[in-house]
Amino acid sequence: MTALHVLVTGASGFVGRHLVAELLARGCRVRALARDMARARNLPWFDQVQWVAGDIQQADAGQVASWADGIDALAHLAWPGLPNYQALFHLEQNLMADYHFIKHAVQAGVPQVLVTGTCFEYGMQSGPLDEHCPAHPANPYGLAKHSLHQFLQALQLHHPFTLQWARLFYLHGEGQNPNSLLAALDRAIDSGAAAFDMSAGEQLRDFQPITEAASQLAGLLHCRGFSGVVNCASGRPTAVRSLVEQRLRERGAELHLNLGHYGYPAHEPMAFWAVTDRLQHLLQSTAEPSRQ
Repeated sequence: MTALHVLVTGASGFVGRHLVAELLARGCRVRALARDMARARNLPWFDQVQWVAGDIQQADAGQVASWADGIDALAHLAWPGLPNYQALFHLEQNLMADYHFIKHAVQAGVPQVLVTGTCFEYGMQSGPLDEHCPAHPANPYGLAKHSLHQFLQALQLHHPFTLQWARLFYLHGEGQNPNSLLAALDRAIDSGAAAFDMSAGEQLRDFQPITEAASQLAGLLHCRGFSGVVNCASGRPTAVRSLVEQRLRERGAELHLNLGHYGYPAHEPMAFWAVTDRLQHLLQSTAEPSRQ
């Protein structure tokens, strides 16, 4: 069987660096697109992929066609400006730039597109969320992602292609945003801080190591016949305080948790997590390619 040839956008980003590593481990060929080649050169797999430097927001149809030449699947991860979820540039810049980029790739002959969506598409809905829950985004980032999904569904009616929409929840691990919860906690531990400021920590979220998410996304790319929405998550509700306490145990660290220092965010419900039945069914029904 010919190895899957995947074009990965945002390859040097948080999700991208781990997805590329996973794809290479599965024997795939990877063409990696990145805006920041200086950062890319520090990646351990830098010499194992074909690199193209470019900005999808500035690319025309000809450039995209050259990037997509010979590609079996596009894994579109790039999305500038995170984690500023409330900014209007998600709607005013990213949305249409991403739509045009993916449209150009499909018109150039790419038959399969995987796009990372977000749990924020579900908005303020609480409890366990499956893919049948309606999208009700409550911030510009979630609205832009949901709109992109709808635009691409409309595009499918004119240019048929496989569209895999993978909604990510809360990821942590190497390369995460330095202002994210666990990254900030690690800095506090490393600096010998006596206390760590946080919320009361009672909110329930679906947390998952980035390496597990990368494995799920790589598995979905090998589900060549699947087109639709899928939650990419752990499926387990975890309290924020429990996550923090677990990291302290892992690090063998002791510091005072200043609970309640920050209020709860207004743009998120107190408790929500993913139902992952569809994901598990897809990954189990497709034999994993042999690792090299």
